Amino acid sequence: MGVRTQLFPSFQNDLDLEGLYLQDEIPRQDGRSFFYANFITSLDGRIAVLQNDHMGVPENIANPRDWRLFQELAAQADLVITTGRYLRDYAEGRAQEILEVYNRPEYADLVAWRENAGMSRQPDLAVISRTLDFPIPEGLISQERRVLVITTEDAKPDEVTRLQNHFGEVFPSGETSVEGMKLKSILEEQGYRAVYSAAGPRVLHLLLNDGVLNRLYLTMTSRIIGGSTFASIVEGSLFSSHIDLRLEKLFYDAEGLDGVGQLFTRYEVVT
Repeated sequence: MGVRTQLFPSFQNDLDLEGLYLQDEIPRQDGRSFFYANFITSLDGRIAVLQNDHMGVPENIANPRDWRLFQELAAQADLVITTGRYLRDYAEGRAQEILEVYNRPEYADLVAWRENAGMSRQPDLAVISRTLDFPIPEGLISQERRVLVITTEDAKPDEVTRLQNHFGEVFPSGETSVEGMKLKSILEEQGYRAVYSAAGPRVLHLLLNDGVLNRLYLTMTSRIIGGSTFASIVEGSLFSSHIDLRLEKLFYDAEGLDGVGQLFTRYEVVT
């Protein structure tokens, strides 16, 4: 899939796209979970816009080159975080596929990579939801993967029972909203070390607000798309203190988006 140019921390040319993020070792520290997240954005900061009555990744920035790197990050995870909203969109056929990608031949190398690393065929899944009003896709039930439901202490008992009957594991992580540090404690107790957030800007807010996120990957496309109804990478209340991130890697993809180009960046959260 062509070559990349690394601009920082040192200049390197003629890098292959495939394997670019697999070279990034996700730390598996003793007893602690390492949280990382990934987004693709337009030059004017849109990660999602209103289209066909729902919010979704803009079609004019979504591209297979970025999606390949998304999957390389997921391949390194012990567990992937998603949301009840994603499962609702998935059931209606309007969400990107993150549940069954490892059954596709184009990702056979990622399955082999996980197997060589002594990992299961695909990462487990954590579904964050306060209301628990999401359907359970058949593809999720049939897979050999563990599913954890993360909710609140005031969740509806009947919904808790419904999901316990399917998955057996529902964890309260806060009184009226999911709290980042409690989520981290739950996942650490369950033995998860590499935790990949494939969720949206509100989940990123709770991870940042509670000092849980360690690393952010961001693809910045060279397109301005506008729109008055949109989402950015983080949404929620103003942080009590600003959060600093340090640029660790920067790649330029000149072939992305039909030659318009895009940047692949990696940031570490400064603690």
